[in-house]
Amino acid sequence: MKAFMLDIGGDILFLVVITLAFLSAALLVYATLVQGQSFMARYQSTFTDSASTNMADMFMFVDATRLFYMNIAAIVVLPLLVWAITRDAISALVLLGVLIILPGFFYRAMRKKRLKRFERQLPDGLLLVSGSMRAGASLNIALESLVKEQPPPLSQEFELFMREQRLGLDFEKSLDNMEKRMPLQDFTMVMSAMRISREVGGNLAETLESLADTLRRKQMMEGKIDSLTAQGKLQGIVMSLLPFLLAVLLYMLEPEAMSKLWTTKVGWGVLAGIIVWLGLGNFFIRKITRIDV
Repeated sequence: MKAFMLDIGGDILFLVVITLAFLSAALLVYATLVQGQSFMARYQSTFTDSASTNMADMFMFVDATRLFYMNIAAIVVLPLLVWAITRDAISALVLLGVLIILPGFFYRAMRKKRLKRFERQLPDGLLLVSGSMRAGASLNIALESLVKEQPPPLSQEFELFMREQRLGLDFEKSLDNMEKRMPLQDFTMVMSAMRISREVGGNLAETLESLADTLRRKQMMEGKIDSLTAQGKLQGIVMSLLPFLLAVLLYMLEPEAMSKLWTTKVGWGVLAGIIVWLGLGNFFIRKITRIDV
C-alpha cells in the first residue's frame, strides 16, 4: 500500500511538473508573440513614416504601406528560399543582412542622383531667371518661367517654393525649406544671394548671372577632374573585386582546399583579414581620387 501511495504521489508530482512546464512554455510563447507584434507595429510605423517622407522629398508618391509589406515579404521569403535550395544557413543570413540594408542604400543612391541632376541644371536655371529679370520681369514671374521651362528636379523644387509663397508662407521660411531639401553648397550661395538682394537691394539679375557663370566653370573643372581620376577609381574597384574572383576560380579548381576558408576558424580569420585590408585599400584609393573643387 505504501508503495502504491508513493507511485500515486510520484505520478501527481510528474503531472504537476508537466502542467507547470506547459504553462511556462505557453506564457513564454504568448509574451514572445506580444513583443513580436509590438516590435512589428513600431517597425512598420517607423518604416512607413520614413519612406513617406523620403519619397515625398524626391516627389515620388508611393504607398508606404505597400513598400513595407514588399520589404517584409522579401526579408522573409528570399532567405528561406536560399536556405531551402542551398541548405546553407550562412548564405541565408548574409542575404537577410543585405535585404535589410538594401532599402536605405537605394534611397541614398536615388537622392544622390537627384541632387547631382539638380546641381547640373542650376546654372541654366539661373541664367533663365537672370534673363527674365533683365527683360523687366519680377523675381516671382522669373521663377514661374523657370518652373514652366526647366525639367525636374529643378522645376519641381521651385514650383513647391512658389506654391508655398501663394499659400502665404514667409519668403525666408520658403527659402529655408528648399535649402533643407537641397543641401548643396552651390545652392546655398544662390539662396544667400536672394536673401541679400531682398534685404539690402542690388542688381539680383547680374548677381545670378555671375553665379551661373561661376557654377558652370566649377562643373567644367569637376568634369575634368572626374575624367582624370576615373582610371584610379576603376583600378580601386578592380583590385577590390579581384581577390573574390580568384577565390571563385580557385574554388572551382580545388573545392576541397578552398572550402577550408569558411569551414575552419583559421579560414574565417583569413577571410576577416582580407575583407578588412581590402576595405582599407579601397577607402584610401577613394580618398586619393576624390578632389573637391
